Amino acid sequence: MRLRENLRFALGGVTANRLRSALTMLGILIGVGAVILLVAVGTGSSHRVQQQIQSLGTNTLTVFRGGGFGAGGRSRNQTQTRGNQLTLKDVKALQSQQNAPDVKSVAPVVNAQATGTYQGATYQPGQFVGTTSSYERIRNYQIASGRFFNPTDETGHARVVVLGPTVVTNLFGQGTDPVGANVTFGGSTFQVIGTLQAKGTNGLQDQDDVAIAPLTAVEDNLTGNTGNVNQIAIEAVSGNVMNAAQSEITTTLISTHKVTDATNPGFTVLNQASLLSTSNSTNHVLTVLLGAVAAISLFVGGIGVMNIMLVSVTERTREIGIRKAVGARRGDILVQFLVEAMVLSVLGGVLGVAAGLVGSQFKIVGVQPLVQMYSVVLAFGVALAVGLFFGIYPASRAARLRPIEALRHE
Repeated sequence: MRLRENLRFALGGVTANRLRSALTMLGILIGVGAVILLVAVGTGSSHRVQQQIQSLGTNTLTVFRGGGFGAGGRSRNQTQTRGNQLTLKDVKALQSQQNAPDVKSVAPVVNAQATGTYQGATYQPGQFVGTTSSYERIRNYQIASGRFFNPTDETGHARVVVLGPTVVTNLFGQGTDPVGANVTFGGSTFQVIGTLQAKGTNGLQDQDDVAIAPLTAVEDNLTGNTGNVNQIAIEAVSGNVMNAAQSEITTTLISTHKVTDATNPGFTVLNQASLLSTSNSTNHVLTVLLGAVAAISLFVGGIGVMNIMLVSVTERTREIGIRKAVGARRGDILVQFLVEAMVLSVLGGVLGVAAGLVGSQFKIVGVQPLVQMYSVVLAFGVALAVGLFFGIYPASRAARLRPIEALRHE
């Protein structure tokens, strides 16, 4: 019964100064909403990066010549190198189960530059790749129409090509299926036998801006038969043996290259699993930092609750004296003002949760936020704790007032 009475008094105190109460709840609302939204943005960003890395292929390792990927700096996830050329001899060595039992498939990659021409339209793909049929599976490409080239096309030196959506749009127009069309690349005619499903960007380049042809045809018509390759795409047997596969690749290439300095063998092995792990760790730190920044605003909102409750106690000193004079105990006054602080926090928390959930429905700087239930529970729980913590002092101050002094207060 006393709780119901105290709750009625608390609600009366909140509604007596609606604007002031609303501004106090706004501080809690912003804090709770910010925690939920920023954690959701951090999680969404992490998920997006994971998708981009995984779009490069599953269980994938890539061997680059020289300094390799990026700027060539040393990294935990790469075997740093300089200098030597990768060759088809290296590819054959890696295809040997004796040398690399944890390697499932290997595809050499030769990069060419060629401008495509079709009925007056011209376009140079961002990547023109000469490779083998296993490249489709290693890089996780999906066929939208037609087919990918096969070993028969490779051995027959067939001038066929598979195009990404960006190339199709620029050469043939939006929504056109070019399968069967003949396109001129570098003065040679290639028949389009398939198109790829869109993969989007991987953060470095447009994965849809690609043309892929048999290695034999590319060497015959575009690059010349040098025996060298730009990189080697490799699929491990499973995700559990990625590090073992990387070690086998490194050992095999050191042997084929006759390397004397193992710390600088002349190639770089990029392990996608390590890259994904590093990315996850980085994004986790980012998410925690975003949540911590948002939590500061929630703390500031709690200070606002304390401030407004102290003002309320001062304004209602005479009311407190009257209640004590008619029999209210110290605990009743304490609970009354503590409940009032909690009401402000609960209402602000509920509105903050609603604001965070609504805000997470929209993309922020290109990232689709992913709400985490733990952040909702945590933010709301902290809002309650803030109301309790910052409400205790004003409530105890009100409870300690002596009835005579309170009644004399003007």
